[in-house]
Amino acid sequence: MSLAKIPSRTDYVDEVYKTLLDAISAGKLAPGERITQEDLAERLNVSRSPVLQALRLLKKDGLLEEAPGRGLVVAKLNPVQIGHLYQVRGALDGLAARLASARHAKIPLSLIDAGREAAVGSDVKAMIEADTAFHKAIYEASGNPFIVDNAMLHWIHLRRVMGAVLQRSVGRDGIWDEHAAIVTAIHDGNGDLAAALSVQHTDVAREALVGNLQHSESELERMEA
Repeated sequence: MSLAKIPSRTDYVDEVYKTLLDAISAGKLAPGERITQEDLAERLNVSRSPVLQALRLLKKDGLLEEAPGRGLVVAKLNPVQIGHLYQVRGALDGLAARLASARHAKIPLSLIDAGREAAVGSDVKAMIEADTAFHKAIYEASGNPFIVDNAMLHWIHLRRVMGAVLQRSVGRDGIWDEHAAIVTAIHDGNGDLAAALSVQHTDVAREALVGNLQHSESELERMEA
């Protein structure tokens, strides 16, 4: 699978990191795939140094791991770990929605429109970016910078799960209707409802995504048996 070459600039590390993160999330670099510094440097048209630094960051984030006799490989998705991450996300989402409601924050409705447009297309990256932008807007609207910082740490992994599911299906129906309902509650200043809808949204998403991953694992085990 080809990767987009990075245009010339002074500092490549952030660009290499983001490019590889997008590739992992979209499945261009699949779970279990071996990763080498030399190959990526050639495919991205950059020197080895920024690739090495980006790989170290990705390993630290848990997206890459050491495999005996193979070096670095893309880490496999762990349904149990993902379930735990979604529990944390649900708590943060509920708190952010409640705080945003108390401030009568205005979430741009254009985010909903962009999400609906992405959902009817086939661009997995666009779907992930739209979902991320929506939730980040609520985190920022909470007025608590610690929510933003903590929540976005988890999205590194959550976007991988979303990407894995979206590669196999069109995603969960009604997701942007749920988003729209959360926004309405925030705009109305109804903190209890906004928080409840946010937690419910995350719980349903967790069950759907983890269930999809577990099903995929079972199918793979049957094929390898």
